[in-house]
Amino acid sequence: MTLLSVILTVLSTFLSNLETKTLQSDFTITVAEEINAPMNYPGTLTMTGPCFRLEMFSVDAAYDGKTLYMYSPETDELTLSNPTEQELLEANPFLYAKALVNVSNITERTVTGNPSPVTVITLTPKDQSIGINRFVLRVRNSDLMPMQIEIKEGKKSSILKMKNPKFITTKPVYTITPDKDTYVNDMRL
Repeated sequence: MTLLSVILTVLSTFLSNLETKTLQSDFTITVAEEINAPMNYPGTLTMTGPCFRLEMFSVDAAYDGKTLYMYSPETDELTLSNPTEQELLEANPFLYAKALVNVSNITERTVTGNPSPVTVITLTPKDQSIGINRFVLRVRNSDLMPMQIEIKEGKKSSILKMKNPKFITTKPVYTITPDKDTYVNDMRL
């Protein structure tokens, strides 16, 4: 078995798990630029395939496979839209990883250490003009659970650290139902 097929087996199995199982995790996103201090943003994520539920920045977001729901408790406003594929890739880094597989050079290495070994998969786009320099995914070897994603774009880096990720068996709801007084801004075509 060649190294590339082993890498693609780990990556393919990981991405397949995300299509068929429901991932749930708390997380922190750290966004840094060379000239600014890093900013940290906590949140929670539940996802199955392209569908997700996300709470971050005092906003609740959900995508049910067709409609993107964005709810702001501060303004009690729910915005409904039909997102483009690019908007979904920007909102969900796991979908972004899947999209990068066919247009990237892929390297893999195993890092042993505390608390358990991880596989580090680096996707480097062949065409650097797409704006991203590299996408690094750290997956725990024991169960192929995502632990961290780092996206490097020029002088900016974004790091998503998962906290206690797990696959759940309960069926999540990937919609947001407004209260009767919530303003609904329906931008769907």
